[in-house]
This record gives sequence, structure tokens and C-alpha cells, in this order.
Amino acid sequence: METNKDIKSIENIELVFLKPEDYQEIKEMMIETYSSMPNAYWKEHHIKTLINIFHEGQVGIRVDNELAGCALSIIVDYDKVDSKHTYREITGNYSFKTHTNKGDILYGIDVFIRPKYRGLRLGRRLYDYRKELCEKLNLKGIVFGGRIPNFHQYSHSMSPKEYIEKVRNKDIHDPVLNFQLSNDFHPARILQGYLEGDKDSNEYAVLLEWDNVYYEKSSDQAAFTKSIIRLGLIQWQMRLYNDFDELMQQVEYFVDAVSGYRCDFALFPEFFNAPLMSDYNHLAEPDAIRKLAEYTEKIVARFSELAISYNINIITGSMPEVVDNSLYNVGYLCKRDGGIERFEKLHVTPDEAKVWGMQGGNTIKTFNTDCGKIGILICYDVEFPELSRILADEGMNILFVPFLTDTQNGYSRVRNCAQARAIENECYVAIAGSVGNLPKVHNMDIQYAQSMVFTPCDFSFPTNGIKAEATPNTEMILIADVDIDMLRELNQFGSVRNLKDRRSDIYSLVRNHESQKSGNGITVNGLPHEN
Repeated sequence: METNKDIKSIENIELVFLKPEDYQEIKEMMIETYSSMPNAYWKEHHIKTLINIFHEGQVGIRVDNELAGCALSIIVDYDKVDSKHTYREITGNYSFKTHTNKGDILYGIDVFIRPKYRGLRLGRRLYDYRKELCEKLNLKGIVFGGRIPNFHQYSHSMSPKEYIEKVRNKDIHDPVLNFQLSNDFHPARILQGYLEGDKDSNEYAVLLEWDNVYYEKSSDQAAFTKSIIRLGLIQWQMRLYNDFDELMQQVEYFVDAVSGYRCDFALFPEFFNAPLMSDYNHLAEPDAIRKLAEYTEKIVARFSELAISYNINIITGSMPEVVDNSLYNVGYLCKRDGGIERFEKLHVTPDEAKVWGMQGGNTIKTFNTDCGKIGILICYDVEFPELSRILADEGMNILFVPFLTDTQNGYSRVRNCAQARAIENECYVAIAGSVGNLPKVHNMDIQYAQSMVFTPCDFSFPTNGIKAEATPNTEMILIADVDIDMLRELNQFGSVRNLKDRRSDIYSLVRNHESQKSGNGITVNGLPHEN
């Protein structure tokens, strides 16, 4: 991936609603973007009008507080675009009087990215927002006239129709049309004389459409918007890699795959990076895993880049990390806005302690994301019900469990306990593990896994409490949608109410005093719980 901006230096990416005071930045960006079309930038009164009539439709992306891209749109009646039209006509001679809140189509007025930020997939992020807005407002879809800026190079030898067909077949590259096709837009018709002064496109455009599959015709019945979160679980195949870059290439392949399905989260397994220990197999196990820990900082940095670039929240599984000469099993939540948060395995297994000298962490907490509150427990931790109950009390909706198990009985412990956590805490639980074998890495010989997404058990959920399940011991991805609003309904009106019906008059679960300050341990009925 090539970009003019060093992605490693990015600290924050934020989607924002545009404000009138952003105009100077917008103007500068448009002048840079449309350098081949002098004076092709919106005037200040245009931007103010758009913001006033349809605030939600005018958004930007700030990278480290600099405006890096914008998307402008209005709502129109489909009948007004279901025939040939020009840009001037659809915008009401640039007055935007064609906008109506009673319309049924989101019409894209403009999308532009500052040149130095190209390559970060910011355009894709803006289109993802438009799609979500379209679903939220229950509109039929998105429509706009797409430029074909490379057509002037071929206009002497082919028609616009032939040009579009060759672009679709990858015989010709068109930066705008290629991008739109990759974002699930399909050509509907050719618009002649669409944009005055667009010499690169010979003033032709392609009417591009995206259909909202969730669209429902208006009715008098009451309705409410559901909050759907899409999960992407990576069932990772253990295999030897030549080096770090080859391992991360495989990581990016999976991130790209689940991002392509518009997943909100990608979940990797515990110790997915263990193949890198093959270079240190001649060392004693405690020394080999400490060598593996030297990769952790670099891996987290790369995951953060991928989260930003592919617009997805990534749970990195877990990796060894040395802190003050002590070895821990940790993971990171790399958010698509650039934020990074750390989590620890609290309960190390007897094998981890005996073979590697690993210690348990001290911090238990929930994480705020753009999809609500989540919890993360590493493998063995899910077998201790107190932990997930504390997270549930803090508002957790989804519990993620990266795991690594060598045998089927070990996997069954994780699986059965994870499913119990979903029922007792009225939440979704997603588990992801590794499969295959690593014959050249001591203490990591074989793996067994079946990644799954669990739900509570009630009428609105699957009868067996399983939303989705991967094929056992096969490398694959598992994608599943979970509905957060269904959890709210369950909590209030479920057949049983595991959270509400607890007898707090005779028992309780609280953190101990040290935990309340530093996250160190928990207490049950006033007695310290082993951790």
C-alpha cells in the first residue's frame, strides 16, 4: 500500500460532521483534489446550505485533527434520478432545493480526499458511513454520477459504454470507476453532458447505484432501529513462516477479507504469532518465548495501521510481553479511530507457568468502542465466571475470547464455559482459536479449535444458543451479525432474566480494594478469590 502520509505517524482518525467554520480547509482540499478543473470548488454559501438542510449528510474525516476528506450528499426522490439528468439539474442549479426529507434516495454530491492522504482507504470509510446512514434513514439506496477521468485517453477509439465495460473487465484502469465498483456500486446508465467543464471525462458520467437490502416501504406500524454489529473471527492455521513480514502478510489477508464484508471487529486467536518461535527452537522454552516477545511492539504497531487502513476494530489475539523482567500474556484492541488499548490474561494455565514462567496480569476492564462496550478475556480466563460477570455489570454487550487449545477436551472447556457466559450474562460471546500443528516449535505441537459465536438462549435467539460456528480444525473466517437491541429486550422481557433476578440480598460480587484502584484481583463475599 502506497500513501503520501506515513501511516505509522498517525495517532487519531475521526469521522466528524462538517461545520461552517471548516470551510477554508474544505476549499483548500478541493483546490488540491481537482487541480485539473480550476475554480471547481464549492463556495462558502454552498457548504453552509448543505449543513443547514441536511447536517447528517455532510461529513469529513480528520487525521490528527487535519481535515483529510469530505463527503457531501442530499436526499431526493428516486423519480428525479430514474431518468437522465445533469449535475446542475439534480442540485437545483447548485441551490440544493431538490433536497427533501421525504425523499427515498441518498444522492452523493461530492467525495474528495486530500492527495497526501490517498492510500489510507479514507474514501471507503466515507462510503461505509453513507451506507450506514442510508440504512438508518431507511432509504432505498445511494445514487450519484461518477466521473470517468481517464476516458479522454480512449474517447477517440471507443464509446463510453465500451470504456466502462473494459474498466469492469480490468482491461483499463479508471481511478474513480474502479474505486466505486470495488465498493459495491453498479453502473445503471451513462449520463451525457453531466458535469460542465469535466474535460477528462468528456463531460460523461456513469450513474452508479448501491441498493440498501434492509430498505422497507413505509408503513403506519411502529418500528425501531436495531443496532447490528458484524463480527469477523479468524480461525488461524498454524504454519511456518520465513519471517515477520510473511506472517503479517497473512494477517493483512484476513483483515482485508473480513473488512471486505464490512465487519466491525476482527478477532485473532491467542498466540497466533507462535510460528515466529521456530527460529529459536534450539533455545530452552522460557528463552524462546522471550525472544518471541521482542516482536510484540512491532506487531501491535502493524495491527494499528491495519485497523486504520481497513476501517475495522481489531482484537489482536494475544502475544507474550515482558514488563519489568516478568513475562505476561497480553493482547491489544486496535481501534479504527487510531486508539490502542491493552488487556491481560489474568489466569495463566499450569503449563504456561511451568514451561514458560508466565505470570497472570492484574487488570480487568471493559472497553468503549464505536459499537458499544465490549469485554475481552484470554482463553483460560473465560472459565472463571466472576470475571465476565464484572464485565457484564459494567455494561458489556459482546465478550471476545481469543484462545489456544491443543486437544479437544481442552477446547471443550473453553467452548462450554464461553457458552455459559453468554447465557448467564445476557451477552454475545465470540471465541476464535488456531488449528494445525507446529512441529518445529516446542510446547506448540498441535492445536484444536472450532471458532463460534454464542448467544443467550431465548425465543429471539437460536434455540441452541449458537449464532454461527466454523468447521472444526480448518483454516477459515467466520462472519456473524449480532443485534445489540435484542439484548436490551431480553433484559427486560426475557423468559428468564439472569441479570435482573440475581439474589443480591444474599450474595454479591465486588472487586477487592486493590482491584478498585488498580484492577488487581476480585472478591467474592468479602473473601479474596485466587487469581
